[in-house]
Amino acid sequence: MNASNLQMKLTFKNKVLSSVGKFNRKHRTLSFLGIAYALMAITLYNILFYFYRNAKRHICLACILLFFVFSSSFSYPAMSLNISFATDMSIEDYSSDNYQSLSETEVAESDAELAVVNDVDESLIEEAMDSVNPDVAEAEHMDPDKQASLSDIIKASAVADSDLESDSNTELSEALADTTVEDAAADIILDKRNNESFDGSDWKIILVNKQHPIPDDYEFPLGVISGSMRCDERIISPLLDMMRAASADGVSLIICSPYRDMDRQTMLFDTKIDRYMNGGMSYMEAYNLASQAVTVPGSSEHQIGLAIDIISDNYSNLDEGFGNTAAGKWLHDNSYKYGFILRYPEGKENITSIEYEPWHFRYVGVDAATIIYENDICLEEFWNTYVK
Repeated sequence: MNASNLQMKLTFKNKVLSSVGKFNRKHRTLSFLGIAYALMAITLYNILFYFYRNAKRHICLACILLFFVFSSSFSYPAMSLNISFATDMSIEDYSSDNYQSLSETEVAESDAELAVVNDVDESLIEEAMDSVNPDVAEAEHMDPDKQASLSDIIKASAVADSDLESDSNTELSEALADTTVEDAAADIILDKRNNESFDGSDWKIILVNKQHPIPDDYEFPLGVISGSMRCDERIISPLLDMMRAASADGVSLIICSPYRDMDRQTMLFDTKIDRYMNGGMSYMEAYNLASQAVTVPGSSEHQIGLAIDIISDNYSNLDEGFGNTAAGKWLHDNSYKYGFILRYPEGKENITSIEYEPWHFRYVGVDAATIIYENDICLEEFWNTYVK
């Protein structure tokens, strides 16, 4: 405190005491009022004088507090969205009691009309948890109009068997003239390992999953498989070659669920969300659960025309049982020869984030497919090792 401030403080105190002294001399019976006035006046003056003397410091402190209050109140949403594409939720977590308790504690008073919260239909949760195919589209594979056999594809393409040859299988076909399929595949693997890696921009090996959505500028030519069923036209010839070979071995393959556009994928995903919400879930809970039953739009290989689901004439279910059928076993052992891979193999779930799907096949080209098959790896592992 400088001299001028000290003098100001002393002057005020002296004035108060002088005034109180005069009052007490005139009104001796009311002297206690004078003393009380003096104490309050001097105390209040000291407080105000303290803030006056430290004004800059207190202004800075007030600004910091205001900034903290405003940033905490308005910069972040009060509700955590907690969206994920894979979750460890269990049926017990969605019991009616737990769900109702959560809703009552989180709902705030509002002038807006609140939605009625119903008990969660646990059968919907069981259905989603039992579903191992994130691209099964409300049993669309059971529709005969969305299935294509070997004869259907041949009729659609209007090309005789002798005139159809897979461009992607040329290298392997030439090798077959002098050696067995197995030897040719081994030669291709050795050549790729010793001489070059794969180019990540190659359309055949594009990686599409939950972590790698379809690029915005990705384009590809669509070709007709049969009827309204389409796929990338560059894989139709190798697909037909594979179906012919299977037929020659007594195995009948039927194509279903090939290409789906963004609108179709979005509709399937939104339908799942609506269904779960009608069962009593909130939007965020329905979104989490729907993402396990239908691939999030923009992350499905069906949308780029390189993935197909395959069933047989004597087994039409898209489930793990297909892997034990003659068609499932034949595809597992022979699809790579025509450029196709079992996209979601058993034992790779922690890498692909998708359960074992013995019916879901993806075209990657003969070279990549051979390496993936012979090394018992998935496409994600192939990218990590062989793609530059």
